[in-house]
Amino acid sequence: MKYYGRIGFLDTVPREDDSTIYEEKLVYKRYTGDVTKNVKRYSESDKLNEDLTISNVISIVLDPYAYQNFHKIRCLEYMGALWSVNSVEVRYPRLLLTVGGVYNEPQTESE
Repeated sequence: MKYYGRIGFLDTVPREDDSTIYEEKLVYKRYTGDVTKNVKRYSESDKLNEDLTISNVISIVLDPYAYQNFHKIRCLEYMGALWSVNSVEVRYPRLLLTVGGVYNEPQTESE
């Protein structure tokens, strides 16, 4: 199965109104790759509705930006939603991204 979507890198950048104050901002880049593992599961909890978690592994081809900033990857777009990235493994010339639950963090972004 092929993958094409945005991957969010959490970066610290100076605020537009004050260059001495920094804030975190998601920087999105588009990548192509392959879905090498496709698993869905529900997490049992004390909540009324169970949490949906996917344990997909998405393999993308590295570019210089991804190679230098793989430690900043926080989320990716998959099937119309943003998902948290639980782990990133470098297997040159690819990155293996393991996906977890829905990404619920603030989404201040730039592309």
